[in-house]
Amino acid sequence: MSRESRETWTHITKIAKLSSVQPMAPSLGIYLGYWGVGPKGQEAVELVQAAERVGYDSVWAAESYGSDVVSVLSWLIPQTETIQLGAAIMQVPARSPAAAAMAGATIDALSGGRFLFGFGPSGPQVSEGWYGVPYAKPWGRTREYIEIVREIIAREGPLVHDGPHYKLPLEGGTGQGKALKLNFHPARNEIPVYVGAIGRKSVELAAELCDGWIPIFFSPDAFEDTWGEHLEKGFAKGGRSRSDLQVSPSLHVAIDGDIETARNIVKASLLLYLGGMGSRETNFYVDLACRFGFADDALNIQSLFLDGKREEAYQAIPEELVDATSLVGTEADVAERVKRFSRVGVDRLIASLVHVEQEDRLHTVERLAAIVGTSATN
Repeated sequence: MSRESRETWTHITKIAKLSSVQPMAPSLGIYLGYWGVGPKGQEAVELVQAAERVGYDSVWAAESYGSDVVSVLSWLIPQTETIQLGAAIMQVPARSPAAAAMAGATIDALSGGRFLFGFGPSGPQVSEGWYGVPYAKPWGRTREYIEIVREIIAREGPLVHDGPHYKLPLEGGTGQGKALKLNFHPARNEIPVYVGAIGRKSVELAAELCDGWIPIFFSPDAFEDTWGEHLEKGFAKGGRSRSDLQVSPSLHVAIDGDIETARNIVKASLLLYLGGMGSRETNFYVDLACRFGFADDALNIQSLFLDGKREEAYQAIPEELVDATSLVGTEADVAERVKRFSRVGVDRLIASLVHVEQEDRLHTVERLAAIVGTSATN
């Protein structure tokens, strides 16, 4: 972080400490993740409905190379009433900008204006190996993708776009391509756009032009040193301020119950991301763990995993990394750690429930709501 950025953040921190006003508690979201890996079927519905009852403001679904976001969120529409339906995330290489806009506008219309876009470029293995889409300049492509989606939803005229990644109507081809406009009036002409981002430039992009940001493996203690400079650059570039961006990290949560098993599940997830989500050359999560202060551990875990020594890699995950990136423990422990998220200005906590038993998951949903105060008026 530059000297100027550090001074800015230090000044903000001092003001916060001197102020008699307590930081606002974050709102809550519930994360279903990938279908079949997390809760599914009636258990998922039960959890989402319980979250809605106690004041969670959103439910989020994911996609990689299995279940898709659009189907899961559409399935939840008639089984919920007020909770927002978020994509975390819709993968840019999975569909054209027009297909993403059409799906989002349709879910938004069917749900009465409850949809939230969430985009990200995925990684080279999935983009090129599964979707057959080159991974060159992924965030330049994502920027342009968001511009097109917003233009379609705004519905101000036929779609014409001439960028380095997308040209609409298509040049060449039959020559019969026509500039078109979404053929129904959307419920809203502006649907919030979030991005899943953890890289330096991608976080700048989030701060510059998006409505929300969904980081993974978020550490409030490392927030300032890891993200402060990049957020500041993005806000300056876009002529925006901190209040324009909903910071909404997703993190593993388990309150009470079988805490040891829950911690082991968090470790298994860290193993997957640090070891298996990328190559030796490109692994965004290893880079992030390095920036959190766990460089030796992260590089060792990755090396062991890629060498086929998965049990050794699992055993190499430090307990401190589990603590830094999750909310797992007794209610008192979690309540104390939630305060750290409030102090750094997190707007929403998206909870990925890691208990195995449904009863424990429901307990976590309810107690987390009580901790942040969302259940006070329900």
